[in-house]
Amino acid sequence: MKKSITFIKAQARERRKMTIRKRVRGNAERPRLVVFRSLNNIYAQIIDDVIGKTLVAMSTKAKNETFNGKTKVEKSFEVGEKIAKRALENGITQVCFDRAGYRFHGRVKALAEGARKAGLNF
Repeated sequence: MKKSITFIKAQARERRKMTIRKRVRGNAERPRLVVFRSLNNIYAQIIDDVIGKTLVAMSTKAKNETFNGKTKVEKSFEVGEKIAKRALENGITQVCFDRAGYRFHGRVKALAEGARKAGLNF
């Protein structure tokens, strides 16, 4: 049976994701900032892998947040700024960035730049 191109791309991304996760681990001093990108939205979480807990989360679907009239890249930049502000409020200043198998360009890069601009170090 022939596999679809979507299935093959998903498998390749999963393989890249596992390669990255071997090297990137979050702990209490330096938790992991992980990104998930869907077709229309972007999600970011800061995770402490030692205790297996999400410390801070932000997405374009968050309540009480408006992202109307902006491009997906602009929304991603804003999500990066907002997650950095929440992290700094919780005492997190340094993170390790986990791009989860996505290329570091476009929306993923915009999120990282937004987080750096707001004061998060990685």
